[in-house]
Amino acid sequence: MERRIVLKRRFNPHHLPPWLKTIRGLGAQFIIPFCVFQGIRTFLLPSAFDLFLLVILLIIALAYRLELI
Repeated sequence: MERRIVLKRRFNPHHLPPWLKTIRGLGAQFIIPFCVFQGIRTFLLPSAFDLFLLVILLIIALAYRLELI
C-alpha cells in the first residue's frame, strides 16, 4: 500500500489577489490605533468584554506583525 506525504503549503502574501492585498494592508494600518483606543477604554472603564476584545485585537496585531495573516 502506497503512502502519500501531504506537505502543508506555506503562506505567501505575494500570491494573493490584489483586492485581498488591499484589505490586508488596510487591516495592518488600522489594527494598532484600534488596540490603543481599546487599551485606553479598558483602562478607564474595565469590563470583561473590553478585556476580551483587547486580547483579540492584540492577537490580530501580533499576527500581522509576524506576517501570519
